[in-house]
Amino acid sequence: MSSAPPKSFAPTGKEARVAQGFGRLAYLSRWMPAYFWQFVTRPKPRGTTHLMIALADHFEPAIVPEDGSARAPYHEQERRLERWCLEYPKLFSEWRDAEDRPFVHTYFYPAEQYEPGLVARLAEHCHRGWGEIEVHLHHGMRAPDSPENTRLVFSQFREQLARQHGCLSYWDGSPKPRYAFVHGNFALANSDGGHACGVDSELQVLADTGCYADFTLPTAAFHGAQISKINSIYECLPPLNVRAAHRRGHDLQRGSLPQIFPLIVQGPLMLDLPVRAGRRKVSIENAALNGTNPPSLHRLNLWKRASIAVKGKPDWLFIKLHCHGMDSTHEKATLGSGMQSFLRELITSSKERQEILHFVTAREMVNIILAACDGKDGNPGQYRDYRLKRLRDASHSNREKNSAEIVRG
Repeated sequence: MSSAPPKSFAPTGKEARVAQGFGRLAYLSRWMPAYFWQFVTRPKPRGTTHLMIALADHFEPAIVPEDGSARAPYHEQERRLERWCLEYPKLFSEWRDAEDRPFVHTYFYPAEQYEPGLVARLAEHCHRGWGEIEVHLHHGMRAPDSPENTRLVFSQFREQLARQHGCLSYWDGSPKPRYAFVHGNFALANSDGGHACGVDSELQVLADTGCYADFTLPTAAFHGAQISKINSIYECLPPLNVRAAHRRGHDLQRGSLPQIFPLIVQGPLMLDLPVRAGRRKVSIENAALNGTNPPSLHRLNLWKRASIAVKGKPDWLFIKLHCHGMDSTHEKATLGSGMQSFLRELITSSKERQEILHFVTAREMVNIILAACDGKDGNPGQYRDYRLKRLRDASHSNREKNSAEIVRG
């Protein structure tokens, strides 16, 4: 007797469309209630507003846009990086904020792609005033990563950035390097159903290895790692060793310094309603700068409406954007005409919009956040180095130098 062929369970045609529809519905259902609640209850700033704008660049010289698993050869990475470091200062030195600071990137460099020569060149670019390097990581792609390996990767890369390249920062000059973080594929603390991570306790590992803030969120549109808490700056509720511990947390507020790190610093996640001519569909604004969606004053209005601030200090708004600076398909939005036109319009019309602009790195943004929590007023730009400083305490550095000399002797 013949047997029937085995049934295939791979969704095709209508099944695939239905599955995609349910996935999108699940994505929207996670954050839409919070979105509408914020729309109704969140106070909007009035009068003059300070805008702290930071760009978290998922900076991957090895990226191959058409194949996420591939890696460009070293000579191509070197060519891309050298071009970026030469061109960026030429293109953007003209456009300055209220304190005569240029628009900078925070370069979240992937630990798993570390190349000493490339990072040394990028560090030189940053030391000249064009940004700062922080930590990025893609892991758990083929198989779940482990907490032990993740801890080792963070610790080693932290030391390489700090000791070999003079990057990262120190809390009030303490000897341990501190860092900011962006998770590859947005799957922070195994929040994408086990994909692209595998480490439920990742936030605890980050805390133990010196991470002061995470800048991963929001995710790409319709991504499985998106959480319900949006448009917020907050400290997670313990314990940190559970999957997606960042789903719950206390918003930071004036008069109360946070105690649990890493802080979660989110970018805007908004609905972009079809008010522009020629657009019929509602779209999702997630603060991503890419080839099809460069920055604009229309998008700026959405970023401001998210009203991401420390509670009690609504006139200091924090706008965290993100991009892939090394992705050639996104060049218009990061290095080309899209970004150049945006900065020109942003700066020349800021007074009309009653805005005072501050272009900041991730570290500087967190310092200003901490100053707001500590009840500070006035010009937020004076708090760029409030707690996290780029140089260690001089006395510690001298002690370390003397110890090294004794060892060599």
